[in-house]
Amino acid sequence: MAVQRTFSIIKPDATERNLTGAINKVIEDGGLRIVAQRRIHMSRAQAERFYGVHSERPFFGELVEFMTSAPVVVQVLEGENAVSRYRDVMGATNPEEAADGTIRKLFAKSIGENSAHGSDSEENAALEISQFFSEADIVG
Repeated sequence: MAVQRTFSIIKPDATERNLTGAINKVIEDGGLRIVAQRRIHMSRAQAERFYGVHSERPFFGELVEFMTSAPVVVQVLEGENAVSRYRDVMGATNPEEAADGTIRKLFAKSIGENSAHGSDSEENAALEISQFFSEADIVG
């Protein structure tokens, strides 16, 4: 088993409802350490760059609007197999299909407002982390 880092965003639907602490508890109870965390109001340029892979998809504009609508909490998480572990902790994208006890089952409002983002690979985790944090920001 390898210790990895992954990237997380606590999305606007969750920050607006003051759920950061509750979500952090689920993350930590899931065996991950929060080694960097910052509350930001994502700019349109940041959101468009971050979700650029979806730029040709019909929901892109709506996604950018949502992610810039209120503050988010960007995080670096660390732990054994952190990428896959965090994806398990988040639960399925559709909260109705998410397992009990997962972030999305507990807190998501809908598929679109699903409270959390997590990297889908080690490579994407490194790329996503570098968009919001420097190595000096991470307390490992």
